[in-house]
Amino acid sequence: MTDQRPQYGEIATLEEQRKAAGLPPLDEMPPALAAAPAPEVVPAGAAPARPRPVDRFITIALLAYGLVNVVVTGMSYLDFPTAMNQMMSVLGVDGEFTNFAQGKVWGTVAAIVLAAGWSLTAYFSIRRLRSGKASWWVPLAGAAVTLLAASICAAIPLMNDPAFIDFVAKTASQ
Repeated sequence: MTDQRPQYGEIATLEEQRKAAGLPPLDEMPPALAAAPAPEVVPAGAAPARPRPVDRFITIALLAYGLVNVVVTGMSYLDFPTAMNQMMSVLGVDGEFTNFAQGKVWGTVAAIVLAAGWSLTAYFSIRRLRSGKASWWVPLAGAAVTLLAASICAAIPLMNDPAFIDFVAKTASQ
């Protein structure tokens, strides 16, 4: 015949639980300790603290704005010669963008960098939002880093274009 006694915590009284845990009975504890409330324990599956609504709104608004910019700019990078011709005409460069081979490659790379940068920024922003930490700054920092990387990608074919090199040389000699 097996022992049918209840296991720890199933039906045991508070005194039986304390005894099984090796703690003294409640009536033997000093009055100051007996009256002190137990520290608050957050269950393992409980949701973290919610961030301020303003932080959440600003973060989501910045991510949405960034997504629109990534789509528009990424599409223009995929048609790199047209975008560079527009930019060169605004700067007053005589001539057209002719570095088509590098423009196609680096324009595609810049578009991918924009999409990857926005995706990483969104990932880290959402992680911080879920953990209850301030996250408004993550889209701003992500945009700065992504813009720098995409600008470097776009500058490579531009700096190898004969019309742009001529423009820079004339401007520097003035």
